[in-house]
Amino acid sequence: MTQLPDLDELINASHVVSLHMTVQFRGVRHREAMLFEGPAGWGEFSPFLEYGPAEASAWLRSGIEAAWEGYPDPVRQSVPVNATLPAVGPERVAAVLASYDAAHTIKVKVAETGQDLAQDVARVAEVRRLFPEAAIRIDANMGWTHDEALAGLEALAGFGLQYAEQPVAGIDGLARVREEVARRGLGVLIAADESVRKESDPLAVARAGAADLIVIKAQPLGGVRRALQVVRDAGLPAVVSSALDTSIGLRQGAALAAALPELPYACGLATGSLFSSDITTDRFLAVGGELQLRDIAADPDLLRKHEVNAERRSWWQQRLADCHRELLAPNR
Repeated sequence: MTQLPDLDELINASHVVSLHMTVQFRGVRHREAMLFEGPAGWGEFSPFLEYGPAEASAWLRSGIEAAWEGYPDPVRQSVPVNATLPAVGPERVAAVLASYDAAHTIKVKVAETGQDLAQDVARVAEVRRLFPEAAIRIDANMGWTHDEALAGLEALAGFGLQYAEQPVAGIDGLARVREEVARRGLGVLIAADESVRKESDPLAVARAGAADLIVIKAQPLGGVRRALQVVRDAGLPAVVSSALDTSIGLRQGAALAAALPELPYACGLATGSLFSSDITTDRFLAVGGELQLRDIAADPDLLRKHEVNAERRSWWQQRLADCHRELLAPNR
């Protein structure tokens, strides 16, 4: 990375916005993000609010890379994307997925707190009924215990799952589930997400044989270049995804997908359709089920419209200072 900008430079280049979501996702209806306008373009720093400086600092590194350094050369100019379905009831599936262009691949959220397996089955069944030819993948976000994961995969395998993302927490837990899934002959691939991006060593999951593929995100892994190195070192197929980003953050994810030597799976980069507003007049949305690479810049009027109040801006500036200090620490 180029030299880390000083804190005052980052503050002066920053804007903090809050965007409304069309559905509740990950427990939130408004998504806050800090955006930077730097010499190489725009970057995003939007770790979830509960993340501390040690974890959130990687997200800051990614935003700085985008705005001050730019992206590595792409090997493709478009990337296929999947639709993402939150844990809604079956009666809402059609309406939510209608916002996606060409839903050839659909990721369905399961194991939502307060819901049960019957609701998960009903949701996936409705997706399969409406989209009989689509590739369906599920994401439990570590929400199942070992026994719940096996029961869930038994119940859902018949819908022809492309893979199951992070059914349980931890690398050891993931390895146990993968082993038992193979023993039972369920034919479901296991993908690691949190066990890659939330571990101090993102390669541990590959060494443990805990997953068939890995899910990577530009922000949590510290930027496009660092994420590319993780994929090279892991030696596993990779799925590029996002973390409820604005169009600027989605462009960071697309840069990662565009630079991967191989891209065997559709990417989770179509989440812009889950927002009722954005910070650009030309939103980074899929056309024909794909994102076309292009520059994304924030619109001054939309930045003002969605700007947070002084209290929230102060909170984000303190967070920026804490994460900047983390990046200045030795061995970071």
